[in-house]
Amino acid sequence: MELFDLVMAYAGHPVRTALEIGAGTGKATRLFAQRGVTVAASEPDGAMLAELCKQVPAGVTTVQATFEDLRLGERYGLVYAAASLHWTNPEGRWSRMAALLEPGGVFASFGGPVELADPAVREAVRTARAPFLESDDIPSPDGTPPGHDMQWPGTELQRSEWFTDVQQSVVERRLTMSARDYVGHLSTISAYLVLPASEQEQVFGQIMRVLPETVEIAADITVHLARRRHEQ
Repeated sequence: MELFDLVMAYAGHPVRTALEIGAGTGKATRLFAQRGVTVAASEPDGAMLAELCKQVPAGVTTVQATFEDLRLGERYGLVYAAASLHWTNPEGRWSRMAALLEPGGVFASFGGPVELADPAVREAVRTARAPFLESDDIPSPDGTPPGHDMQWPGTELQRSEWFTDVQQSVVERRLTMSARDYVGHLSTISAYLVLPASEQEQVFGQIMRVLPETVEIAADITVHLARRRHEQ
């Protein structure tokens, strides 16, 4: 897959070991483990971890822990976060990340919004959610404007004394999913999660009513890569 090749090309040598931050149900875990990387997958949620354990290849080790609770000591060639970095504590984030990496090791973050590709469907959903929610955009954690050349977390990495050679790239992705799966995705977005439970039920019901059976999705992945400094 293009994402795996992108990370390996940046590393410039075969990566043997990786630590995953917030592995969820293991989509990114499988991406790296199936290509010969020895992955340690961390995930704080027990139910998610149980699901991950059912689906990951042999050789993946798992640990139930937040990023902040991970035991320091072992170092990895790669530490990565797939749409989970925003859950980590900004305080000391990069010094802790560096402590988990071999000198010269690679940090990778990837993710991005899942958006409806059809403007008419997008507008219908916007109208359906309007009584409950003006916007479901996810604001940048450090306030970087959407049009800026470098997006978060690249902006933070550029300011960090621990990392160098910060790069940002985009992997284009188009998907088709059922209306139910799309609404399932919306239910994981913070803008909806903060609504009272009764309103969540109503807004998802309204959105389901205006969606066709299947929807085309633009799900481009923004990839940020950085290298741990040798001299630190």
